[in-house]
Amino acid sequence: MNVIVDLCVVPMGVGVSVSKYVAECQQVLQEAGLEHRLHAYGTNIEGDWDEVFAAIKRCHERVHELGAPRITTTIKVGTRTDRQQSMQDKIDSVTENDS
Repeated sequence: MNVIVDLCVVPMGVGVSVSKYVAECQQVLQEAGLEHRLHAYGTNIEGDWDEVFAAIKRCHERVHELGAPRITTTIKVGTRTDRQQSMQDKIDSVTENDS
């Protein structure tokens, strides 16, 4: 099943700046070959359900390896059975109707 996820991984106990941890998660997603787009407060990811959630697990593992003792993660998940839809399709749909 294909899924689009909005992911926000927040390492705790590491100080104010979390950019190196976010960069590590981006590396995990790139290594997994998943389509993803960083935004100001998270990352959108699309792909096969199992592959996406395996990558999210790897994000947690890698952030812990970097020294974060605790992580809180927010995940929003969308699936469709009526048709295929990509992240770009969703953006295009809004852009086309924005007149």
